[in-house]
Amino acid sequence: METKRMVLLDIDYVTRGEKAIIRLFGREKNDANESIIVLDDGFQPYIYVVPRDIEECQEQIEELNVVKVEKVKMKDLAKEKYFIKVTFNHPQDVPKLRDKIRDLSSVKEIREHDIPFYRRYLIDKGLFPMAEVEVEGKTTNPLDINEISNNCQTKLFKLQGEIRPISSDFPNLNILSLDIEVYNPKGMPKSEKDPIIMISLSSNQGLQKVISTARSSLDFVETVKNESEIIERFVEIIQKEDPDLLIGYNSDNFDFPYIKDRAELLNIPLNLGTDGSQLKFMKKGFANAALVKGRVHVDLYLIMRRYLQLDRYTLERVYLELFDQEKQDIPGDEIHCYWSEGGEKLDTLFKYSLDDAVTVTEIGEKMLPLTLELTRIVGQPFFDVARMATGQLVEWYLIRKAYEQGEIVPNKPSSSQYSNRRGKRASGGYVKDPVKGLHENIVYFDFRSLYPSIIISKNVSPDTLVTECDDEKCHISPEKRYMFLKGPAGFVPSIIGNILRERVRLKTMMKESSDEEEKKFLNVQQEALKRLANSMYGVYGYSRFRWYRLECADAITAWGRDYIKKTMVKAEDFGFKPVYADTDGFYAVYHGDH
Repeated sequence: METKRMVLLDIDYVTRGEKAIIRLFGREKNDANESIIVLDDGFQPYIYVVPRDIEECQEQIEELNVVKVEKVKMKDLAKEKYFIKVTFNHPQDVPKLRDKIRDLSSVKEIREHDIPFYRRYLIDKGLFPMAEVEVEGKTTNPLDINEISNNCQTKLFKLQGEIRPISSDFPNLNILSLDIEVYNPKGMPKSEKDPIIMISLSSNQGLQKVISTARSSLDFVETVKNESEIIERFVEIIQKEDPDLLIGYNSDNFDFPYIKDRAELLNIPLNLGTDGSQLKFMKKGFANAALVKGRVHVDLYLIMRRYLQLDRYTLERVYLELFDQEKQDIPGDEIHCYWSEGGEKLDTLFKYSLDDAVTVTEIGEKMLPLTLELTRIVGQPFFDVARMATGQLVEWYLIRKAYEQGEIVPNKPSSSQYSNRRGKRASGGYVKDPVKGLHENIVYFDFRSLYPSIIISKNVSPDTLVTECDDEKCHISPEKRYMFLKGPAGFVPSIIGNILRERVRLKTMMKESSDEEEKKFLNVQQEALKRLANSMYGVYGYSRFRWYRLECADAITAWGRDYIKKTMVKAEDFGFKPVYADTDGFYAVYHGDH
């Protein structure tokens, strides 16, 4: 048996016969640094059943076509209970059989039936994408594995022993950025008639190239005969460069769909995946996401909208914000003029197109580490994390933590529960209207991590919320007087506590470090933890959240309002006159008579 180490980039599963095979896509940690696909056929999906009568329930489920039925003791909002764990042969058996199981007379409800198979695998095996894993098994021949395309040039490895996570620094990833230009003399580009006139590529490994049908004396321009050859050359370069990340700007909505449409019209296969597979599209929320197997495609446009507050999100505007430099721009409706005119105008277009791809690489190198670190904390694929809303990130982080602590995950709300929740809102933070006029000697009072600190200190969690309690055993919120047990620590408070302690540790290490690279790395880690911790208080009131409890959200903001008002009164005793307050801090003018 061989042992290999790799950076885990992505995961999916395929079916062979009646078996589901997990595929782990990675970059091997050796001298060759090659792409690798690890295959594991030893994992099976499962759900939990809440029984009315445990013996009768086991008997009824055993009559269905399932692999295993067993009684297990787990926690449900901190209370220990017996559940029935039902193991299936294939992930598709879960949706086929879950309604049958739910309808059995001995079944109260079913749980964890909607956790996708590949995500379940990552959680149960303790694996984190964008970190290293060690695998035991043997190298196998692509021709022997019929779930891999015939075009696959990547090394395949069959898991036969252990798979282990390894703590590691940020991986050095090969990044390739792309940008396309289209000839559209009649307004908005239409892929059924407007051809691609150039594809620009830029990598963090030194590649800078524009593939086009037009000639130029510029050394980065590669001239080919026609549009078909532009696309074929694009595919060749991706296969040769073998990037870990493919990045674009609005590439989910424009570049990749356009390339796919043109390739189909011209009958060109887009074998971009490390398994030889073609470019695909997946539904993510309300949008489609371009998926390249084994190479993580990230659309930076989505990430910029998450992290920057701007009036508009053009590539030029984002670049100005991040680098304080103007970037050349050619309006979309003028591109065909530059193309048709030729000469210097054409060269300007080539430079602009390459600059777009180079700019995307630069923005990616600056902004992706935060999403990369969130991936390593939340433990779901980078492709998914880059497209997740904040509430989803928190939820998947808590699902992983629930597994680690032997907690059964609550179900998502039914459509009627969701409708009922939607109209309800927790009260917001305290806001004091600003005192009009110009002020001098202003100081700012700021609570550090106000809401996360309240969750921890007051033990605010669905599993600690009670309706009756002695005063000395409970924290009672102001206003509506919700009661939370003082101990033991609730599920969510204990997790936020760990996040904040880890963040303090990282910030201490940052202060003590004299290595600039290490400081940068530690800063990204603590910033990711900060985002996660600050997102957690809001999700109690988020209608789709599995751990939703409006009482928790209400209690947190009530304590927040109480603290800020009391602090403002106390500040006045020391000569500080508050002039404006908002949620977790206030501005005050110092009078100096104290």
